[in-house]
Amino acid sequence: MDTATVNGIRLEHEIRGTGEPVLLISPVLADGFAPLLAEPALTDRYRLVRYHKRGWGGSTHSPGPVAVADHAADAFALLDHLGIDRTHVAGHSSGAAVAAQMAQDRPDRIVTVALLELSLLSVPAGEAFFTQAAPAFGAYADGDAERAIELFLSHVSGMDGERCRALLEDRMPGSVEQAVKDADTFFGIELPALAEWRFSPENAAAIHQPVLSLLGSGTLQLWVEVAEFLRSTLPDIEECVIDDVGHLLHIERPRPIAEALARFLEQHPITS
Repeated sequence: MDTATVNGIRLEHEIRGTGEPVLLISPVLADGFAPLLAEPALTDRYRLVRYHKRGWGGSTHSPGPVAVADHAADAFALLDHLGIDRTHVAGHSSGAAVAAQMAQDRPDRIVTVALLELSLLSVPAGEAFFTQAAPAFGAYADGDAERAIELFLSHVSGMDGERCRALLEDRMPGSVEQAVKDADTFFGIELPALAEWRFSPENAAAIHQPVLSLLGSGTLQLWVEVAEFLRSTLPDIEECVIDDVGHLLHIERPRPIAEALARFLEQHPITS
């Protein structure tokens, strides 16, 4: 990946395809959007920009706290470095929180927003989610980062650990090993920042850009409730449910995700 120095930090990034820019923002799996970069439905028509947020992969690992708003500022600085004024943005899970924050902070620069199972922990199911994920937090507290990442990914994906690891290694070789290396960022910085992030009905109602909410048909109750929240609060929203997938929807089935995203982007071009 290429590197850019912005906001006093180094961000790894990769660009694939040509056309209108689409910024892709991943959560715990730094390379989570890599499968979409192999989908012609997107790369034949769009300039996909994926990057590693600070704390992930080869990007600068800053001591915490690093708030969602800090990640949004980093993303805008990267866009400035790349000479991109206005863009589409797509984020997954906690990366979707960054995308939503960007849409609020600089609506003049964000044309559309695609939210792949936004993680919003203030919905009623948020508390239960943390309770169910307690074994992962316990493993991390005991110093077993590998076990902690395995348990967390298994929980959010709805797969057993072996199947989940096999999927990730097939689609993104080395991604699990990298996630283990970044465990301190995830458990020590990313999750606390996400828990503190506030996205109220008033915040959502202030996002007037077209929004695509993508949801897996087999996902956990947390993301079902978040999708309901988005439907009830966002002024301009379209929802697409992808069959037979859970929270790792674009990794499990990248093609229908790419096609749904391409259809949405085509309906809302930057040049209109």
